[in-house]
Amino acid sequence: MIKNAFVIISLIFIFSCSDRKIVTKNDDPNNNTNEIQISGAFALYPMVVKWAEEFKKENPEVRIDISGGGAGKGMTDVISGIVDLGMVSRELHKEEIKKGAYSITVAKDAVVATINENNPGLDHIKKIGLKKEVASKLWNNTISYWNQIDKSSKNNYPIRIYTRADACGAAETWAAWINKKQEDLEGIAVYGDPGVASAVQKDKFAIGFNNIAYVYDLKSQKPYKGLTILPIDINNNGIIDKDENFYDDLKMLLKAVSEKKYPSPPARNLYIITKGKPIKPIVVKFLKFVLSKGQKYTLENGYVALSEEDRKEELKKLN
Repeated sequence: MIKNAFVIISLIFIFSCSDRKIVTKNDDPNNNTNEIQISGAFALYPMVVKWAEEFKKENPEVRIDISGGGAGKGMTDVISGIVDLGMVSRELHKEEIKKGAYSITVAKDAVVATINENNPGLDHIKKIGLKKEVASKLWNNTISYWNQIDKSSKNNYPIRIYTRADACGAAETWAAWINKKQEDLEGIAVYGDPGVASAVQKDKFAIGFNNIAYVYDLKSQKPYKGLTILPIDINNNGIIDKDENFYDDLKMLLKAVSEKKYPSPPARNLYIITKGKPIKPIVVKFLKFVLSKGQKYTLENGYVALSEEDRKEELKKLN
């Protein structure tokens, strides 16, 4: 079973600092209520929970309600006025911007390929890594056995491909890396990041993809039991070179993302979305906290902080 980040996420993925009260699009955005409603991406969920906890220490009168459900849900909820803020782990679509989606970049992370640590050919698979061309074939169901990836291997055991059942940033980002869209990804569809990670843990022939916050244990900085990462063969030479091997612990991978050694996509920005420029006082105050004091909590929670330059640019959007 996955612990830590997964334990805090129940079947309905709700973290609540108070009794839930739904905000509707008919509410006055200039009101002085101290309630913030947030929904969206699993990728941002653990980080936003931490930010909310720290923000409440300074503002104990504030009530914050946070629910997961995927980037698609966060976007739909914020555009329809159900919530104040949407958590989104992908780039915005033109039609969403036309409907009023206003983005604030709050952190960075990445999506990684995950395989079961008991895979029969694990050592060799990790040595050759995953080429983009191979990944495209895997999630197109044109590769079914591991020896189709490595012609020199005699291992003819099967591959079971896992993907996401929900509209989410992780799948869209992973698909973008192989020049596809989420709806093009084939495989066994599973709901949510915890669901995919759990499925891979239980299946020694599995390969999936996950946001890094659901792969690494924050205490040990190592992947959760049953999971390991399939490295990306960035230079496409058929072997994982020394400068491509940065997955042993969480800090190594976050450093690679920060230094842009890990390709983007599947590295990506994470966003908090509002409908139009935010003007509700408590929402603006929370977002300014996220972009200032809140940045110091990113690394310890498995995320990459914004650069000083990027942070200042995002703060300008709130003025």
